[in-house]
Amino acid sequence: MNQLTQGAIKAIYEDNKDSPASANPVLQIINIKKLTSQNPSTPERFRLVISDGTHFMQAMLGTQMNELINNGAITKYTVIKLVQYICNSVQNRRIVIVLNVEALGTPEEKIGDPVSMEPAPAQTGGSNQDSPQQRPSPVNPTPNQPYPQQPQQQQQPQNFGYGQNNMGQSHPFNGNKPPGPAGAIYPIKGLSPYQNKWTIRVRVTSKSDIRHWHNARGEGKLFSVNLLDESGEIKATAFNDQVDQFYSLFEENKVYYISKAKVTMAKPQFSSIQNEYELSLDHGTEVSLCVDTVDVPKVRYNFVELSKLNDVAKDSTIDVIGVVREAQELSQILSKATQKPVSKRDLTLVDTSEFSVRLTLWGKQAESFDASSTPIIAFKGVRVSDFNGRSLSMYSSSSMMIDPDIPEAHRLRGWYDSMGHSAQFHGYSNSMGGNGAPITAKKDELKNFGQVKDENLGMGDKPDYFLAKGTVVFLKQENLAYPACPSDSCNKKVTEDAGGWRCEKCNRSYDAPEYRYIMAINVSDHTGQVWLQCFNDIGVQVLGKTAGELMQLKDINPAAFSAVFQQANFQQYMFKCRAKQEVFNDTSKVRYSVLQATPLDFVSQSKSLLEQIAQLEK
Repeated sequence: MNQLTQGAIKAIYEDNKDSPASANPVLQIINIKKLTSQNPSTPERFRLVISDGTHFMQAMLGTQMNELINNGAITKYTVIKLVQYICNSVQNRRIVIVLNVEALGTPEEKIGDPVSMEPAPAQTGGSNQDSPQQRPSPVNPTPNQPYPQQPQQQQQPQNFGYGQNNMGQSHPFNGNKPPGPAGAIYPIKGLSPYQNKWTIRVRVTSKSDIRHWHNARGEGKLFSVNLLDESGEIKATAFNDQVDQFYSLFEENKVYYISKAKVTMAKPQFSSIQNEYELSLDHGTEVSLCVDTVDVPKVRYNFVELSKLNDVAKDSTIDVIGVVREAQELSQILSKATQKPVSKRDLTLVDTSEFSVRLTLWGKQAESFDASSTPIIAFKGVRVSDFNGRSLSMYSSSSMMIDPDIPEAHRLRGWYDSMGHSAQFHGYSNSMGGNGAPITAKKDELKNFGQVKDENLGMGDKPDYFLAKGTVVFLKQENLAYPACPSDSCNKKVTEDAGGWRCEKCNRSYDAPEYRYIMAINVSDHTGQVWLQCFNDIGVQVLGKTAGELMQLKDINPAAFSAVFQQANFQQYMFKCRAKQEVFNDTSKVRYSVLQATPLDFVSQSKSLLEQIAQLEK
């Protein structure tokens, strides 16, 4: 067959830009191999062997083209047209990076009898004669076949083939350069460790604070920026000297040319960006400001409604938009990693789904936040926590935009100003305050205590969850709180030691503990009674005082202490509970833990009863 572009592999291998064979060559894929990765979140990668019928060489398929293999458009022996590609030297071998390709058809067999473009190694041992480098004999290559290394005089890696202009269209790289660092404009999605000459034109969507670290290997500092173009996003990080070089240069929402940065595998645990690679800005990296920014997109959001947070997996990163209904005062916690104070501020967000959730700001964002109004904020890449419910938290790669000029923000402002400001919001157990947030759930989750026991909830391998309306009829006053570690997120019990309070987990002592509730209450409805276990947030809500305040009251005013419990009796709540079987001293028992408690909203409850009656009448 003569449809293959003769001499194309040789032209690509030798970086012969003037050869007509290098322009959109028609080649054949004579082998495909899927590469394995230890990281399950890494996208699939495929190694190819491409041939012009005379020679063959290795290639890597860009991940954006994986669908062609997955849907069967490209298989072994498929004839393709290379629309966009580059050729680089990797470990002394020339490899083609396929960025865009068209499948033309699939013959039944290999075309021609190609040989490798890689030179054979010089013969050693057993002969005193120098053996010239030779082409290997014709073989049927495989993608994992080791190629002989090139001699040391191998030319420096070069960028060859086809770049991409800023409108995403393929075009030959003919030396025309953007008004920034040298090289063709490449899309973010086309970057990989196999490339070494490229320039991206990107918008900075987020810039982190400078962070310092100190460990056994030394100390240093770093900061990162999130970058966006029309093809995707990528994170870039600078360390130590490069922090001084680049931190003041980058500004959020501005566009830059970046080249000569190192492309490395991403660390998903430190980033909210969906990209298998990230950039490391080193001493040779070039960055310049771009003035022409019209066609560079701004931040892309994929908002999740607050009512759907229960459907999101723990530790996922999501985008949300909401009205700041309440902002707590700035506070500080002691970082367990650095033992230094860190500023934090908790916000309550609400949206049109009439749900509220707590979101935590950290560091300079917490310190500079203006809590005097009810702004609309779009958050990108916040982390979802499932501790005792649902809450959100910003971290290093997250970003926030106050009152953004986007349609979602305009709709949210109109809704909140007209009706949202007076709405009652459904909450998660980590929402601030814990009051005024009626719980909603599927109607079949509402149980009375008789049904809870008759249906043996909590007796299975997994815990059961249910809603129940009940009245508090008794609160145990013994062992209602414990002395806890005051450091953030520890909450372990501390023991009194030499005039102080020691936490074994944190390995340090404190002047005083922070008391936390771990109390039992008896709750009744028309079918029976159950004992419910309540932890700190619920205890504060039911008793109206913190555990520390109540313990102090117990010592100085026992009568007032008892009055707190009398006032808490006979209050009605909607409880969200977890039922789980536990074994203690070889005895099995179901424990009912309160995840959320909300004072009954008699208006909404009446409407719910009327709806149920209407259903029965049908």
